[in-house]
Amino acid sequence: MSLIQTQSLTKIYGSGATAVTALDHVNIQVNAGEFVAVMGPSGCGKSTLLHLLGGLDRPSEGKVVIDGTPIADMKDDKLTEMRRRKIGFVFQFFNLIPVLDATENAALPLTLDGVSPAKAKAKANEWLTKVGLGNRLHSRPDQLSGGQQQRVAIARALAAEPALVLADEPTGNLDTRASDEIAALLRQVSDEWGRAVVMVTHDPRLAAYADRIVFLKDGTIVDETRLEAQKAGNSEMVADKMHAIA
Repeated sequence: MSLIQTQSLTKIYGSGATAVTALDHVNIQVNAGEFVAVMGPSGCGKSTLLHLLGGLDRPSEGKVVIDGTPIADMKDDKLTEMRRRKIGFVFQFFNLIPVLDATENAALPLTLDGVSPAKAKAKANEWLTKVGLGNRLHSRPDQLSGGQQQRVAIARALAAEPALVLADEPTGNLDTRASDEIAALLRQVSDEWGRAVVMVTHDPRLAAYADRIVFLKDGTIVDETRLEAQKAGNSEMVADKMHAIA
């Protein structure tokens, strides 16, 4: 069974003559450990899809099913609990708390879930070490580069051992080198640590790290492409498809 599945997922903003359909009966499946990139022109519904998958917004129609459980009709407290325990989020702007160090930032989801401070910090340090920041545990965000801050955000997303990681333009604020390092790290999240990763990106080079790319246009899926692992020329092929779709 797929880890995450949508059924006729639809999101409409507004009503009547001013209604805007951001997503229109979208059906996708993502398996455990699969790395899926979502691409498409600006305004095509990429971020809306990610927000619905993560329970940050509710659909106008259709379903999101995570690990066999439909989430759209969950009560807010149960939905919040499910997000904390089953989904990790990585955003473009890192969203780290400036006065907390790397360990404290990465431990935050566990602390909020009632885990003891000692256990939360131990788990946070474990993941910070895995993502290459074992020597920066006590650094605050302003003492870290952009790429290092995003690594803290990824460690924070993984600290609760979620099955699914949702990444919304995770390299949008990074230079080329740091972007490639973060994309490779998300590949590792999938390959070595067995998490499903769904990443929204506009960059064909980064999308080429994925197992599969879902292309959206005007709120609908217009193409799906499965990639051969790290094959030379993948990014050029993805760029050509993006150009054709746009």
